[in-house]
Amino acid sequence: MIFNECNGLSEGSMQVKKVTMEYRVPYADTDQMGVVYYGNYLAIFERARNELMRACGYTYRECESEGWMLPVIHAELDYKSPARYDDLLEVTAFVQAAKGVRLEIACEVRRKGEEPILVKGYTRHCFVSTTTFRPVPPPQRLIDVLNPPKSPASDQAE
Repeated sequence: MIFNECNGLSEGSMQVKKVTMEYRVPYADTDQMGVVYYGNYLAIFERARNELMRACGYTYRECESEGWMLPVIHAELDYKSPARYDDLLEVTAFVQAAKGVRLEIACEVRRKGEEPILVKGYTRHCFVSTTTFRPVPPPQRLIDVLNPPKSPASDQAE
């Protein structure tokens, strides 16, 4: 199940701020201690990142057909508390930073209905050409989604 949290604009405008997905921990994700193996969180982050991209109006397939990709160039995770087999998790993904050809997507993992964060972190990406693997500017359509125009009310609040 995916929950989109918009920034106050209409859902149809695709101005998505956060995406939260549910993830039930399968036995295969756990280690001998019965907790989610630390490396598996990167795969969970990728699933959430895919849902965030989809909510922004892009799939990775569309990105590649337009001639660009978003490889991970850095990943950082902070493990606070373990998740275990059969836990129902909520994984929230959101854009933490976007500047030039770089994009950081943060994720927070919680047990469903509970507040403490179990794991948090981010992946840093670089927009690159599918043919040259060299950095390229992000597509305007994605920039528009990531940096929606300010409303007059937000200008007054500053």
